[in-house]
Amino acid sequence: MRTRGTLCAAAALALSAAMGCTGGDGEDRARPSSPATSAPTGATAGAPAAPPPRGATPGSPTATAAPVDPVSIPALIRRDHQGSDLKLGRELARTSAYVNHEVTYESNGLTVSGLMNIPRGRGPFPALVLAHGYIDPAIYTTGRGLSREQDLLARNGYVVLHTDYRNHARSDKDPDNDVNLRLGYTEDVIGAALALRSSGRPEIDTGRLGLLGRSMGGGVVYNTLVVAPGLFDAAVAYAPVSTHPEENIDQFQRPEGDPVVAEIEAAHGTPAENPRFWREVSPVTYVDRVTEPLLIHHGTADTTCPIRWSREAVAAFEKAGKDVELRTYRGEGHTFYQQWTRSMDTTLAFFERHLR
Repeated sequence: MRTRGTLCAAAALALSAAMGCTGGDGEDRARPSSPATSAPTGATAGAPAAPPPRGATPGSPTATAAPVDPVSIPALIRRDHQGSDLKLGRELARTSAYVNHEVTYESNGLTVSGLMNIPRGRGPFPALVLAHGYIDPAIYTTGRGLSREQDLLARNGYVVLHTDYRNHARSDKDPDNDVNLRLGYTEDVIGAALALRSSGRPEIDTGRLGLLGRSMGGGVVYNTLVVAPGLFDAAVAYAPVSTHPEENIDQFQRPEGDPVVAEIEAAHGTPAENPRFWREVSPVTYVDRVTEPLLIHHGTADTTCPIRWSREAVAAFEKAGKDVELRTYRGEGHTFYQQWTRSMDTTLAFFERHLR
């Protein structure tokens, strides 16, 4: 299912309105954002068809496929995703274990910035893409959000590419991203993976690739697994948002009076007015497409992203027969300050099993 530099959409998925939350890694409590969605590796063959009109019997003359909303997982799946031109910029730091660089790469026509840690020593090394939680783009700086993880994972022999996403730091702008439920972030994660695979850099083992995201970035993980099965070999989500975009909007944006909510509903309708749209931007609608093992960490005292969201997601994955594990941490909040080391020991063991 892997391609080099391009990813043909072929299935259906969507997780929208994923909101990043407070993070011990420097994330700020934020307004909800929807994780971006992107297309899976492979071809359009096998992608689920759009539901037939009400009252139509599948296979009957009236059961014609309805048009695909361009803001949807099916649309992202059908897209020919591009990820390429990974460029190392300034060297920012050099430790005994790794070298830290600014980077840029191309993602579906946009230039996206980020940071990369390259382990010192003899490679090639397995690579990880990191998807951070919500931080207001107005205050975001390159690489912010998962600094603890970037350091620890590189020290343990992984090339680590932390994407900034579009509209952040030095990345190109996408003015429609917020109204489009920030699905572009998923495109940027898929683009990062494709850029790594096509980079030709000798330090990178392109056959071993993992994904880690927290909070809003955990929602991006869900989206990516559904949209691009086979692109990654394993994935980890920390304190992820809900798989239902409308719940993220109600939890984060609506209470703050975010004007984007009115724009979203004007463009796409409310869940009551347009249930199909909201169904097609939820990753659980297409969870049967997932092929990678998934590890989820969640604290029982998380009031930002309630643990029930992860329990519901795990139930959906298990019902579909997927390889998923939920690790819970009694008394831990959204930031994972207290039990972060224990959780990362579990994460390292998980990646060791699947990427080594």
